[in-house]
Amino acid sequence: MNRSRRLHPAWIVAAVAFVALVGAAGFRATPSVLMHPLHAEFGWPLATISAAVSVNLLLYGVTAPFAAALMDRFGIRRVVAVALTLVALGSGLTVFMGSSWQLILCWGVLVGLGTGSMALAFVATVTGRWFVKRRGLVTGVLTAGGAAGQLVFLPLLAVLVADHGWRAAALVVTVAALAVVPLVVWLLREHPADLGLPAYGATEVVPPAPVTGGAASRA
Repeated sequence: MNRSRRLHPAWIVAAVAFVALVGAAGFRATPSVLMHPLHAEFGWPLATISAAVSVNLLLYGVTAPFAAALMDRFGIRRVVAVALTLVALGSGLTVFMGSSWQLILCWGVLVGLGTGSMALAFVATVTGRWFVKRRGLVTGVLTAGGAAGQLVFLPLLAVLVADHGWRAAALVVTVAALAVVPLVVWLLREHPADLGLPAYGATEVVPPAPVTGGAASRA
C-alpha cells in the first residue's frame, strides 16, 4: 500500500486519548451517584461526602499544569498509565472503607490526582505534538470527551447502584480504568519523530525538544 494513503498514527493516538478522556470524565463524576447510597449505609452527613467531591475537583484543577510538565519529562504514556492506575486504586479501595476520611483519600485525593492528570493539558500535549493540520478539530473532539464521559458513565453507574449497590459501581470504574491501561501502553506513542514521521499535516520530521528544568518550575 502506498505510504501516503496509510492511516497516520496521529489518529490512533487521538483515538486512544479520546477513550482515556471519556473515562476520566466519567470517573471524576462518579461520586455524584454515590452520595445518597453512602449516606444511607454509613450515616455520614452529605456535607462530609461532598467534601470528597470538593477535594476531587480541587486536585483535578491543580494537577493539570503539573501533569503537562510531567508528560514532557517522563512521557505521555507513563503519566496517563499511572493516572489510570490511581483512579482504579482509588475506586477499588472504597469497597473496603469504613470511615469518611478514607472516602476523601480514595475519591478525593487518588481519583482527583488521576483524573487531573488527564485534563485539558493532556489534550494540548497530544494535539501539539501530533497535529498541525486539523489541530483545532481534534482539540474540540477530545475536549468534548469530557461531556461524553459523563453521558456514557453516569446513567450506567446509576443503574448499577440502584440494582446492585454502590460497590458494584465502584468496581466497574476500577475495571474500566485498568482496561484502558494496556491501550495506553501499546498505542499511545510519544512523538511522531519516534516513528520517523512528521506530525499530521507537517512536511518535516521535527525531533522533540530537549527537556530542561524541573517539572514544578515549568508548570
